[in-house]
Amino acid sequence: MPNSAKKIIPIAGKAQEATRLLRADHKLVNDLFEQFESARSPAKKQALATEICQELTVHAQIEEEIFYPAIEKVLRDKSLVPEAKVEHETLKYLIAQIESESPGTELYDAKVKVLSEYVKHHVKEEQNEIFPKVKETKLDLIELGAQLAARKEELKAALA
Repeated sequence: MPNSAKKIIPIAGKAQEATRLLRADHKLVNDLFEQFESARSPAKKQALATEICQELTVHAQIEEEIFYPAIEKVLRDKSLVPEAKVEHETLKYLIAQIESESPGTELYDAKVKVLSEYVKHHVKEEQNEIFPKVKETKLDLIELGAQLAARKEELKAALA
């Protein structure tokens, strides 16, 4: 089969490329942030913020445990992955701040907004700088995607 015929088509239950899985997470969280911005009731805002924080926590954990170590080895880059790890630390701090407050408090919406802006910055760097470099490597992105998906399922099951 020629290489061009090996396009990955996401089908439920089928492994997908690591960067495709991570991009799907990025889109989901972006959509949740948009819903938060248009929500009016404190209960709806809290439910969305909780979902955003859970999604980001799981996403950051699978990147830190699986994706970053795998790509660090092949990229031999001394700045992109360390910078992404530092950005994750800031995201975790903001998530903890949001989780410790209630909607309607003076800084709640502001913290979610700052988290949204920070995530957008982080996503832009990953998708425009890291992912293209990863795609140029010989890394098995399907196998890596399967590892990410399996760990993500474990983490989400633990949250349920």
